[in-house]
Amino acid sequence: MPVSLLWAVDVYGRVYSLSTGGQQWEQCHDAVLEFKRVTAVQQCCWGIACDHHIYLNVHSSDVPIRYQEETYENQRWNPKDNFSDHLLPSDRWHWSDITGLEHQPLDSFLLPSTNWEWEGDWYVDENFGGEPTEKGGWTYAMDFPATYMKDKKWNSCVRRRRWIRYRRYKATDTWAKIPSEGQSGPLPDPFNDISCGGWEISEEPRGRLSLWAVSLQGKVWFRDGIHHHSPEGDGWEEVSLPGEVVQISCGPGDLVWAVLWEGQLIVREGITRDSPQGSSWVVVDSPNPEAGAIHVAVGDNVVWAVTKDNKVWFRRGINSHNPCGSGWIGMVGEMVMVNVGLNDQVWGISCVDRAVYFRQGVTSSELSGKAWKVVNVPRDGDIRSHSSASISSLHSAGCFFSDEVQAQSVMSEDSDTEGGPQRAVLEVGACSSSPPPEPPPIDPDIPKPRIPKVTSDSFISEMLSDREAKQEGATAATTASPSIPEEEVALGEPEAKCPLPALVLSPSLSGGLGDPQWSNVDLEETQTHLAVGPAGVRGDSPDTCSLSSVATYTLCQGDPYGADEHPLWAWVSGGGCGVNCHSQLNWFNSATALASSVQSMSLSISPAQTAAWRKQIFEQLSERSKREMDHFKHYEQAIEQSVWVKKGTMQWWRDWKPHKWVDVRFALEQFSGPEGNQDGILFLYYNFNEEKKYLHAFINEVTILVPVLNDSKHTFAVYTAERTKQRWPIRLAAATEVEMHDWLALLSVSCCDSRGIQGPPSKQAIWSVTCKGDIFVCEPSPSLEACPYPTPCDQMFWRQVGGHLRLVECNSLGVVWGVGYDHTAWVYTGGYGGGIFQGLASSTDNIYTQTDVKCVYIYENQRWNPVTGYTNRGLPTDRYMWSDATGLQECTKANTKPPSPHWTWIADWTIDYGISGGTDREGWQYAADFPTSYHGHKTLKDFVRRRRWARKCKLTTTGPWQEVPPIPLSDVTIVLCGAQSSVEPIPLWAISNKGDVLCRLGVTLLTPAGTSWLHVGTDQPFKSISIGGANQVWAIARDGSAFYRGSVSSESPAGDCWYHIPCPGRQKLQQVSVGRTSVYTVDQNGNLWFRQGLTPSYPQGSSWEHICNNVRKVSVGPLDQVWIIADKVQGSHSLSCGTVCHRLGVQPMEPKGQSWDYGIGGGWDHITVRGNSIEAPRVRMPSLTPSLTGPPPPRSLLPVMITEMENGNAVRC
Repeated sequence: MPVSLLWAVDVYGRVYSLSTGGQQWEQCHDAVLEFKRVTAVQQCCWGIACDHHIYLNVHSSDVPIRYQEETYENQRWNPKDNFSDHLLPSDRWHWSDITGLEHQPLDSFLLPSTNWEWEGDWYVDENFGGEPTEKGGWTYAMDFPATYMKDKKWNSCVRRRRWIRYRRYKATDTWAKIPSEGQSGPLPDPFNDISCGGWEISEEPRGRLSLWAVSLQGKVWFRDGIHHHSPEGDGWEEVSLPGEVVQISCGPGDLVWAVLWEGQLIVREGITRDSPQGSSWVVVDSPNPEAGAIHVAVGDNVVWAVTKDNKVWFRRGINSHNPCGSGWIGMVGEMVMVNVGLNDQVWGISCVDRAVYFRQGVTSSELSGKAWKVVNVPRDGDIRSHSSASISSLHSAGCFFSDEVQAQSVMSEDSDTEGGPQRAVLEVGACSSSPPPEPPPIDPDIPKPRIPKVTSDSFISEMLSDREAKQEGATAATTASPSIPEEEVALGEPEAKCPLPALVLSPSLSGGLGDPQWSNVDLEETQTHLAVGPAGVRGDSPDTCSLSSVATYTLCQGDPYGADEHPLWAWVSGGGCGVNCHSQLNWFNSATALASSVQSMSLSISPAQTAAWRKQIFEQLSERSKREMDHFKHYEQAIEQSVWVKKGTMQWWRDWKPHKWVDVRFALEQFSGPEGNQDGILFLYYNFNEEKKYLHAFINEVTILVPVLNDSKHTFAVYTAERTKQRWPIRLAAATEVEMHDWLALLSVSCCDSRGIQGPPSKQAIWSVTCKGDIFVCEPSPSLEACPYPTPCDQMFWRQVGGHLRLVECNSLGVVWGVGYDHTAWVYTGGYGGGIFQGLASSTDNIYTQTDVKCVYIYENQRWNPVTGYTNRGLPTDRYMWSDATGLQECTKANTKPPSPHWTWIADWTIDYGISGGTDREGWQYAADFPTSYHGHKTLKDFVRRRRWARKCKLTTTGPWQEVPPIPLSDVTIVLCGAQSSVEPIPLWAISNKGDVLCRLGVTLLTPAGTSWLHVGTDQPFKSISIGGANQVWAIARDGSAFYRGSVSSESPAGDCWYHIPCPGRQKLQQVSVGRTSVYTVDQNGNLWFRQGLTPSYPQGSSWEHICNNVRKVSVGPLDQVWIIADKVQGSHSLSCGTVCHRLGVQPMEPKGQSWDYGIGGGWDHITVRGNSIEAPRVRMPSLTPSLTGPPPPRSLLPVMITEMENGNAVRC
């Protein structure tokens, strides 16, 4: 689970954050002003300060926030001046935007605010459509506007070039003021409430937020233009209202609720991707007509409210189709406010003790939860205070982690031998057995303390006045009473039975600068007993106790609470806190941790005694084991060979036509010999033409076991070398999913035992991933890369590793990274098993919970007719009106299910606007007919259209993977090296899901996850990257162009600049892989290209050479071996899509190889051989003539340096 933050504001306006991986509140010390309330999302936090202005705190990241400003320089040719800025009157501006309609000179670009800074000066973009332009970056055309090209022709009368400049947001991890200006100037009144959300309204464009604010006059304002590249937004726009609003709440999706002054609630309708402000309001009655609503909080599918009597209410029936819900349900508990965070988790602040509470048991099936649980963690100031306290004071501090607190005032005098002042110490004890002293009589001449109100929005001004009073009291004489405005409290009122802390200033004894100043805080209307002794020692003794009991604190430390005082909260925001009902948080067991720490401090056991005990116990156990084993040495072995059989019933997809499922009896017979070797046979018994027959396969011949996703059956496939060639495995279906997993685990263990494979994968292992996300590894044999007789890759044995990933990358040092379908980065922990493999098939440690999220897509198809326009009635030969991408299978919203029972829906169907080719405002793509190329705008020749619908589903499994937060990635690569190499730190590069190029720092064998990211600047987003031998870094941009990073070394891990490499034959490149001395790329049409002319002096190479087509992915290893995922491979029985293939004949003199060897296939999507550095043993051919110079010299252990080749491909490693 990635670390996220829960934000809160106390009654003094101090902002705190609590990490999901931490155990204490961290104060936001950079906040200059006190804050009223905050609203948080994962990437930032908004707040309203005491000056009623809005401030923004953007969390710092390894990837900076950069925005690209661009403008175009236009020129026209004339016979006199050639190309110049003398344009025709009908032409566009000399400096303009891309359309030419807006005048944009270079000096017209200004920074939006002081929170931005320029990265550099303006420069010319010399990239055009993935191809490098001539020096100067000019593109030519016949006239404005027209189709531009990079080459100048005889009729090129106009030209233009693009200028680029980047600005960077610098105000991270600090509170930046947002100007209160609308479209017509400054806003008329300040803000009173704020709420942020709306990041799930649509998938594209990503990073957009909706910010709603309420002014003091009850008006609602909406902040425009908030997205990833502009975190501050553009300006405020007023939203019309049916009445005056006091508070508003915005959820992650399209839910927006607000509270009116009269106590009613209003719901915003019509919120869409194109209209995030919505269109209209609908009034909803308060849960209690007698006590109107004062607070509302919304999430994805929930609405919570608080009425004036502090009762909590839950709104049922909330969904995207019915944002108003159907009715209210009263909940247990009394809260001042509530807040709904991620995953519809609920937080609240109790009106009794002002503590933060978490709603337990909130799930997708039970959105209302089960019970409230208090968050018991200290603040950062408390930790420092406890660290210097005695064991008794630590023991007394434990009272704040229990349900009831019994407070007692204990007065002690501490005298300094050097004549220092005496001071009073007030302790709150939970375990003290002595009765509390009698309360001293109240002196009527002493003014009663002023009790600040925190239930209204004016508590900031109350706290400010209290602090001013404290400062005046701190400088007063020791015998003088504090001069504080008072609030009358009747002594005979019932509320006086439970007195709570009062705000009282007690000056020090001597009045010197070094004297401590003490004060007590009471934030409720109750009676307070006050007594000041003759020596200045004050004692406070409440009659009863609660969580807000009296405590002390030193004013000079800047902390409004004492070290042993319960904090009082005014606001909480969990919009950026990514927790759920299964999250393991350390927020609720601080009492146990504190008690254990106190107990450990009270023990007097030295480390030497502990070591001696451990040694003694180990010796006794070793002696006992040896004694028991010696008693049975003279016994002979009872069983020389064991045989056991496991049977079951399954269904088998028979080999001959017509293919169908038939019932079979399934049996696994295993046996072990006296030497411990194990083997087995797999039997399938079936009936054919009333004749009993069987099919068998030896366990040591099984090459892989693959689970196959099927909507109606729980199936898996068994491959052997022969069936791999045929592309026709043994397909079996179990009755239940549990039975299928049991058989898969048993067969996998049997296959590993028969081949002697145990434990985790080796450092040289080959990793692969199927199109379903299953992970497989293969232990390479030394002869796998032998020449001319390598091991056939259809005989390679693959075993499954727990987890779910989209791609895996590794190197020969054992560092393995993976990326999930949701772009989450994972690092391999060194374990094995997980997922369906439990017990002996999995390691006991290094197995962690792993989650992944992916989208399921379906297509809505329509055809145009002259009468009704576009409808869902097509021709008889058309595809299904609701189908998959091919149109051959019918897929509707109702019958489309998640990929497997392990996946669960986490969202509803939404229109996907991010499909390739673009869409219109409603998500439609147009074409002349099915199937053909689609585009996002309608023309007269377009008679069909389609749009893609997406729905997210989530998988929770286990595996030897740990998450690497917080930046999502789309690609990752690790440096190539030999098996005996030692590289520290290990270079690792990656690309974020936004296209940023990153370099990982601190990656070592002990810390494979690294420490931090280093951002590498680019002019455009990238999509593929690879680092090879000698730190050669190649990358592919999203426009299909290739780049080489220069001067990358251990001293300069990020290099200095990018070199643009021309694409092969105007093809758009898709993926790149760099080996020790070779570079291969795959374009968008499935063509594989080899880079020629690589030399140490010119590592960019000279030209591209086409190798083959029908390629999906390529991986080049440290021996320059080439492996690919072929798109389609024809077998003797069937055609397989996604097949692992090995390039044969790759040698130093023949780096391109000669032919392909086909391996496992049918659903593979990724492979990496970048960890296999096992060189094949050299076979020395016998000489035909006797040697004249004696025996040959020994082979050098150093790698051979190839400096020149016959074919001109000079390379060096």
